Amino acid sequence: MNSNLIIFFLCIVIVCLVSFVFYQRYRFKNTIFKEIEEIISSLESIIDVNDSEKVMVFTDNDILKRLLSEINRLLDFQRELRFEFNQFESSSKKMFSNISHDIKTPMTVILGYLEMMLLQDNISKETVLKVESKAKEVIELINKTFTLAKLEAGDTKMNISRVNLNEVCRESILDFYDILTSKDFEVDINIPESSIYTMGDISFINRILFNLISNVIRYGYDGKYLGLKLYADNSFSYIEVSDKGNGIDKQFASSVFDRLFTMEDSRNKEIEGNGLGLTIAKNFANKLGGDITLSSTPSVMTVFTVKLKKLSY
Repeated sequence: MNSNLIIFFLCIVIVCLVSFVFYQRYRFKNTIFKEIEEIISSLESIIDVNDSEKVMVFTDNDILKRLLSEINRLLDFQRELRFEFNQFESSSKKMFSNISHDIKTPMTVILGYLEMMLLQDNISKETVLKVESKAKEVIELINKTFTLAKLEAGDTKMNISRVNLNEVCRESILDFYDILTSKDFEVDINIPESSIYTMGDISFINRILFNLISNVIRYGYDGKYLGLKLYADNSFSYIEVSDKGNGIDKQFASSVFDRLFTMEDSRNKEIEGNGLGLTIAKNFANKLGGDITLSSTPSVMTVFTVKLKKLSY
């Protein structure tokens, strides 16, 4: 009898335990489902209103905590992408608006000269040269625009080889020798006798130096000075292109590499710029794993420094 009673009580205990377990599982599931529904509802609300909030659901479940953490990380990443896209879209609209204006101006001049030429029996060589000059401005702007578009789209192929930076620097200065001489520039060249090498695309490096030296002629014109210095440390090579022109105020220092950035007060009207040269130069440097930085004391010295990886052999 006692044995039967013990068995009976054991059965009751087992039934209670089983019932408790099922109840806990049911309660756990209901709690999890409710918390998941809260997460979904909160996420839908944030997405619908394009909110900057995070998903805030309080839970004791470790797995849900991890899920919430990853969801919020994904939201932060999505916001960063949206912000960058909005900046890029705004910049693109501004760029094409400015480019359309910059193309319209020389094209208007070209059309004006062409009308004059049609009305004249004897066309002067000076008139033809002016038309040619304005046409070249349009072609240059179009070429720069497509170059920048290809760079930003990652559609520019590099031909990597061992590049002697000493030779590249010397050749770059020689390319500008006539214009620098005609405009009475003092040219200060500091290139070491021992060769400094980098692994890169020589056409990219040539384009970087071409744009930086052109920038000196456009914006550093008043200083009548061009400096070019090449040096290296254990890991990197550096090319400094400097001028003593009006310089760049601190408020503009962070914007000089932006697309279409120009400072009208420092522009040399004889050699117009369109603000794409420095942007393209920096993009080329970045593609080579390097960078371009700026240091400027207005009316004293402005230095653009190209930093590239150095080869040890």
